[in-house]
Amino acid sequence: MTHILAIDQGTTSSRAILFDASLRPVATAQEEFAQHYPSPGWVEHAPADLWSTVAATARAAIEKAGIKATDIAAIGITNQRETTLIWDRATGQPIHPAIVWQDRRTAETCADLKAAGHEAMITERTGLLLDPYFSGTKVKWLLDNVEDARPRAERGELAFGTVDSWLIWNLTGGKVHATDATNASRTMLYNIAEGRWDADICRLLGVPMALLPEVKDCAAYFGTTRPDLFGREIPILGVAGDQQAATVGQACFSPGMMKSTYGTGCFALLNTGRDRVPSKNRLLTTIAYQLKGKPTYALEGSIFIAGAVVQWLRDGLKIIRDAKETQPLAEAAEEAQGVILVPAFTGLGAPYWRPDCRGAVFGLTRNSGPAEFARAALESVGYQTRDLLEAMRADWGTEAQGVLRVDGGMTASDWTMQFLADILGAPVDRPKVTETTALGAAYLAAMQAGVAGGPEEFAKSWALDRRFEPAMDAATRDAKYARWRKAIAATMSV
Repeated sequence: MTHILAIDQGTTSSRAILFDASLRPVATAQEEFAQHYPSPGWVEHAPADLWSTVAATARAAIEKAGIKATDIAAIGITNQRETTLIWDRATGQPIHPAIVWQDRRTAETCADLKAAGHEAMITERTGLLLDPYFSGTKVKWLLDNVEDARPRAERGELAFGTVDSWLIWNLTGGKVHATDATNASRTMLYNIAEGRWDADICRLLGVPMALLPEVKDCAAYFGTTRPDLFGREIPILGVAGDQQAATVGQACFSPGMMKSTYGTGCFALLNTGRDRVPSKNRLLTTIAYQLKGKPTYALEGSIFIAGAVVQWLRDGLKIIRDAKETQPLAEAAEEAQGVILVPAFTGLGAPYWRPDCRGAVFGLTRNSGPAEFARAALESVGYQTRDLLEAMRADWGTEAQGVLRVDGGMTASDWTMQFLADILGAPVDRPKVTETTALGAAYLAAMQAGVAGGPEEFAKSWALDRRFEPAMDAATRDAKYARWRKAIAATMSV
């Protein structure tokens, strides 16, 4: 058995990538699915879409590679985090559409809990802030709003899971209800210091413990697939939330190493090792990965809108037809105009955590056009990343390494990566394998299967494609960032 199948279930599409024994990608299949917006600030997915696109792309990748299921040693899963599902244990039928991580319907619940003084306890135990982003209040909403959900949950008839749990359940034919420590750490129900579901928080949110999945290491046995799916049973041996999987795929195994992933949102993680560092700057303390029962912790900054701002240019403003058009537009923009876009379409994430904020544009003139909007959109990603790294350095001190490893779709834009290096005043490293999220999931499964060695050996295989060195002078950098901070302050004042 020479291959590893990585399932990468994301916010807007599902992908399957087959890796060979050297963890080189050999075949990929991808399928988009519909986004549903039933009310302002609400975002949902059809659970059936999540499962059907995963099953279809997995089969398609195997077919493209021209291999048999008997050649696959293991499956690794990585997934959009915090997205919340509840289903019937007997039938496997969801009780409601999946509530996506971007959804803000529980903002009032979070505000009430905060006003009642519960945030400090929740943050101390989970490392998270009271925000609609996380799964806990989404579970509460489902139990409160779906008919008979709460009594059924209390009787043990229902199962809660993030997307990984939903996929594991379907892949194993309902035999396994499990998650890994990284996904559990994003629910706001999991005590990351003690490594268990927190009974006090579950009681506070009215979440019955019978609803919750078993929590395992990132590299562990999560059951085997139904034999009818791929022609034989294949063990599921690796699971991690998408940002943690990218941290593994970027080989950020040493304390102080940082990575930032640019997908729908942007997520930067700083490895803090065995130290669970409480943030004084409204970052999240989370589990980067857990192996052999020992968690490695991280500080994380979450930006809700990164690649999604390019989708907005395409689908909302309709000033581009393809994401590739943003770079030549940005290059053609009049830099002197200094248009600033704050893409708070679903609120501001770290380090501000203002779910009530909405997007804003500053510095428009009669000459402002598609080029200036494209430039401002790409620059907003760099500015938001600097916000995160400033907070990380304040929390972690000078031990944070100066180099930022990057991955995700937006890293294909050399212009965007150069601006990122310029505004950070630090080198930005883009690896040869940019599919680091799927690579991380594949590596975890390969290590558990005995196909790959330990983290130190895997780290040696990380290869640099290009380093972007800062070329902007300090005075220009500081002036630009000062204007961004003014724009943020103005946005929050509305």
